[in-house]
Amino acid sequence: MASGFKSHQVQTKSSKPLSIAHATVLTQQMQSFFSEIEDPRVPRTRAHLLTDILIIGIFSAIAGGKGWEDMENYGLSKHDWLKEFLALPNGIPCPDTFRRVFERINPKAFERCFRRAWVQSVVETVGAQVVSIDGKTLKGSYNREQGKSALHLVSAWASEHRLVLGQVKVTDKSNEITAIPALLELLDLAGCIITIDAMGTQTAIAKRCCEAQIATQIYNAKADYVLALKANHPTLHGQIKTWFDQAAADQFQGITVSYDERIEKGHHRTEKRQVWSVPVSQLPPLHNQDDWVGLQTVVMVVRVRHLWNKTTREVQFYLTSLESDACKLGQAIRLHWGVENGLHWTLDMTFSEDACRVRTGHAPQNLALLRRIALNGLNREQSLKRSNRQKSNRAAMDNNYMLTILAACLSQHNDTSKPACQ
Repeated sequence: MASGFKSHQVQTKSSKPLSIAHATVLTQQMQSFFSEIEDPRVPRTRAHLLTDILIIGIFSAIAGGKGWEDMENYGLSKHDWLKEFLALPNGIPCPDTFRRVFERINPKAFERCFRRAWVQSVVETVGAQVVSIDGKTLKGSYNREQGKSALHLVSAWASEHRLVLGQVKVTDKSNEITAIPALLELLDLAGCIITIDAMGTQTAIAKRCCEAQIATQIYNAKADYVLALKANHPTLHGQIKTWFDQAAADQFQGITVSYDERIEKGHHRTEKRQVWSVPVSQLPPLHNQDDWVGLQTVVMVVRVRHLWNKTTREVQFYLTSLESDACKLGQAIRLHWGVENGLHWTLDMTFSEDACRVRTGHAPQNLALLRRIALNGLNREQSLKRSNRQKSNRAAMDNNYMLTILAACLSQHNDTSKPACQ
């Protein structure tokens, strides 16, 4: 596997040599990453190189392209630039060529290249302390003629660094409960805090988190979990709710409790968040407590939101393998909701994912991965302090900025990590 991209110090006043020098290094690195993807076409039909198709597809996604025609349009518009570092033996592929290739590429192999080539090195370097697991349905990917429902993907999102770490397709006639362990199996999340919403609050998933271990010369650690507890576990939920109600009424007298409070203002609203965390040893025996491997702490979070016309109050409970620390747990829980705004909302608003009607073969899953590669690059590129949409527009017009985004996506040496709770 090729090593991480390192900037070349080219002493020249011309931007073109610098651009091509970077483009050559980057594309060679990408080609090595994609080398394990098997070309699904028969040899006699391979008028265009697979790596050229994949690289143009990534460029198009970064530039805001939505489908096959956009890939061709990007290639034709940038042909003179692209031919200086891509082979392009027969020019730019047509939309049907892009479609056929992405319909037939093995999505597991494609995702494995993404995970190993980019994500693993990024996680090791920047330290993805809080990783949120959540699902998203690609609403436009259904196919009534073939009786196929819309594709549902479960993604791992490094909340603090705004990076997609991996995705797994939820198979037909299944749900996130089976997909989450498969995703955890693929990712090396030792040393991270894994947050999951109520759908994934299962004893098997808690066990899988605690079993995620890595032994290196630097550390030997396990992953920890923070799992939302709702009415899908009615006995346990009711037991913990009743205990917290009574303890709060008595002001937690005689109980070892950690407390944290935060007030945030913005968007014409004020939100007050109170967090109480209590070691599980302080509670009476819980329902099937031994089944929750590693369980150390139970948490109650109360959110009170004051809007201009109403006030809402929400109470939420959590199970965690972490020690009782209301500050650290409150921040991890807060970061979990970044997956909605930072990942799902951005995929819809910037890349129009829900509106995409690509729905044949493996194309929906492969095109979704292209969008996530593009999102990682846009999020990691910090020299332009603009929205992702504006960065995408700039990349579509500025070849050097396109390479800057791609370098940010591939580089292993851009950041340093920050602890989850100061």
